[in-house]
Amino acid sequence: MNNKGCPEEYPITLIINGYEVAVFQLTNQDLEDWVFGYLFSEGMIEAADEIRSIRCEEDSGTIEVTLREDFNPETMFSKKKHYTAGCGRGVTFFSMTDVKNFAKVQSENTYLLSYILKKRSEFAKSSPLYAETGGMHGACIVHPNGEITVREDIGRHNAVDKIIGHAIRTGCKPEELLLLTTGRISYEMLSKAAKFGFAVIGSRTAATKQAIQLAKFLNIEVVGYLRGRMSIPYTSFGRVINDLEERNMGVHPN
Repeated sequence: MNNKGCPEEYPITLIINGYEVAVFQLTNQDLEDWVFGYLFSEGMIEAADEIRSIRCEEDSGTIEVTLREDFNPETMFSKKKHYTAGCGRGVTFFSMTDVKNFAKVQSENTYLLSYILKKRSEFAKSSPLYAETGGMHGACIVHPNGEITVREDIGRHNAVDKIIGHAIRTGCKPEELLLLTTGRISYEMLSKAAKFGFAVIGSRTAATKQAIQLAKFLNIEVVGYLRGRMSIPYTSFGRVINDLEERNMGVHPN
């Protein structure tokens, strides 16, 4: 970040096995995590060891990825592109029909609402780029021992890709993790979380109707408007226990 107070975004060209995939607007930080997360989220890889090498060229604004197996762009990119909403515009090749074929999430882990709100506060205090600029999104995973890992980006879906990439690279088990995000939980963000296997997702803001419908179908617990002692449960599978004495504010979506 060269200009204090101003969030920066960089056009980054992603090249896989010599094939130019697309140009993405990204924050120039934790780019290798983003590569792992994006390729996994889009179904181009299923495990970290499928990537042979990554070379980030800051001067030319390119990321060159070499996969261990042949990459057939005609098969991948014959699918219709869906451009993601919001800042840091991206592209996904999964349709709603594709995502509904994902495995339904299975997890026995439960969380107290007070614990989730506490971790949401820790997340906010552990987001240096947001603190510096006020214009960054973040994604955070809460580990079983309570430790948190945060990734930030100009785009909320990019931040989620980065945190998924970190989880894949470090061998985290999705059913043991809590995912928190600063951004609106949209269909494409929910699909990324579902592809990895997160069972509980929390946000400081809202979830879209399409995301809620998909979460219900895939057994994913979604809690929005995590602010202070406030929250709105969008789905309920018994994984989030409201242990607060005061009733939550807001209207429970139908």
